[in-house]
Amino acid sequence: MAQAPGKASNRPLSPHLQVYKWGPAMLVSILHRATGDGMALVGMPLLVWWLYSISAGPESYEYFLSWMNFYYLGYIVLVGMSFSFFEHMFSGLRHFVMDAGAGYELKANKMWSAAVPLLAVLATAAMWLYIAFKNF
Repeated sequence: MAQAPGKASNRPLSPHLQVYKWGPAMLVSILHRATGDGMALVGMPLLVWWLYSISAGPESYEYFLSWMNFYYLGYIVLVGMSFSFFEHMFSGLRHFVMDAGAGYELKANKMWSAAVPLLAVLATAAMWLYIAFKNF
């Protein structure tokens, strides 16, 4: 409802970010949104390009690989995409457990919120170490 000009409102203002104490749950929430956007905006076109290059023949696939090996920039993108996948997956599992009604206790919530980025880093490192050393 519109307020009359010159009349003060007694409605409470929304708290600003400075009011809240930074915590792991806030980090996980922001990372969940950022990784979801990253996978949608970068990962999906990359997946479509990869699938097209496979279907278009060896020359097209070689062109795709040349971009993925370009001064290791492709590896940086792929590591970022795999981190995004694992972080989004672990955060989604955390939300799945919370939707079932568990994990709302402050200590458990804080522990799982801190564990999500750590598990994502460990899973990303394990996957890329496996890829790097699978031929040895």
